Amino acid sequence: MEEKEQFFLEIYNLGIIKFGNFTLKSGMNSPIYIDFRPIASRPDLLIKLSDLLIHEVRSYNYDFELICGVPYAALPIATTLSLRSKIPLIIKRKENKGYGTEKMIEGIYKIGQSCLIIEDVITSGDSLLKTVIDLEKEGLIIKNIMSILDREQGGIENIKKRGYNIRTLFRIGEIFKILENQRFLKEKEIHMIQFFFIKKNMKNTKNKRISYEEKKEKILHPIGKKLIDITLKKKTNLIVSADLISTKNILKLVNLIGDRICGLKLHVDIIDDFSYSFIQSLKKISIEKKFLLLEDRKLCDVSYTNYLQLHYGIHKISSWADLVTAHVFAGSMSIQNLNIPSNMGLITISEMSSYGRLSDDHYIRKALNISLKNPKVIGTVAQRKVDDRLLLFTPGIHFYENENNVGNSYIHPVQAFEKNGSDFIIVGKAIYQSHNPKIAAEEYRKAGWKAYENGLE
Repeated sequence: MEEKEQFFLEIYNLGIIKFGNFTLKSGMNSPIYIDFRPIASRPDLLIKLSDLLIHEVRSYNYDFELICGVPYAALPIATTLSLRSKIPLIIKRKENKGYGTEKMIEGIYKIGQSCLIIEDVITSGDSLLKTVIDLEKEGLIIKNIMSILDREQGGIENIKKRGYNIRTLFRIGEIFKILENQRFLKEKEIHMIQFFFIKKNMKNTKNKRISYEEKKEKILHPIGKKLIDITLKKKTNLIVSADLISTKNILKLVNLIGDRICGLKLHVDIIDDFSYSFIQSLKKISIEKKFLLLEDRKLCDVSYTNYLQLHYGIHKISSWADLVTAHVFAGSMSIQNLNIPSNMGLITISEMSSYGRLSDDHYIRKALNISLKNPKVIGTVAQRKVDDRLLLFTPGIHFYENENNVGNSYIHPVQAFEKNGSDFIIVGKAIYQSHNPKIAAEEYRKAGWKAYENGLE
């Protein structure tokens, strides 16, 4: 038996492969989850792994002066590799500490030094690229990358297209053959693996997003279906965020752009002259021009307080809004028992478009799982691909990087649809602050619809 094969059978016994229903860091669902973190508790296996990596690195004549592991699972692997090879280690933080030096890269290094990056599992390659970008910002040179396992879901190809050399010890197909040959797998697990490869192959051959018609079949809530119907009829996936403080200006804006949008997003608590007559006028326009009203309340309290904020106070959101947003910081129970009307849908906030946001990948995965389990939730706000059973609303859309973005991270409509699999783009200042909101709305409508259609080809 080969040394690599024997090693994998040893680490398999640690439970590094789990079968079930998992949401990955990329937002995709998978029947298989691979976790190399248990190896950190086995120094003997860490040493074996680092020696295998050293052998691979030398066979490809990789040249480097530093080693860095993608946080956090790859850190103990990179540390052991540094000790075995006697090549200095630097540590990449996942987030800024917010105190002390506030450095993202810890360790001793110089501008112009070459660094080998170590990753544990490659899926889409997005988290790896974040580490690459942060290291390059510090003036380090990144050419070579080593991973432990490739899930064969496009990540390796994605990295290579960016011009980096990347090698992997194992590919998911070969390890399943090893496990099957050694009779390590149960019949149920073999079926899950077969299902995994069917889905993977379908994605590789088709490589396109599902249509709104297909999405409508997956969305159970009537408001979600209604939003898709409006989108298809008007050929628009544009939601405009009217962050205006005057009812007069809001009504003026919607009269100009109403024919080009499928939804209008409001923050009613910032409106100086809010009144129910304003809501009646707005509701009338929304019915005539066929778009939904989304109140971006971002409910984020315990369930009973959320219930009161939704139904009471001067705004009485539940009496007029078609959609309302909510955070799930307080857990799944915070959006239970809200007594939401049947003609109103809930949109969770999984990921915001601000720089320095505190929500990490772990939180986002949990938020997505909560969203999928609540029948009132029609979709979520995020800047990444999510499960097809949720409608994806992407904020921070702008054709250009705005110098006065006040901490927001903007992305282009093409990126939102073709890379992130978005269903709806949310555009604010680029439209309501433009010289001609009507023309600007039409430009974003066309761009959003074209990007959606291109994703189907």
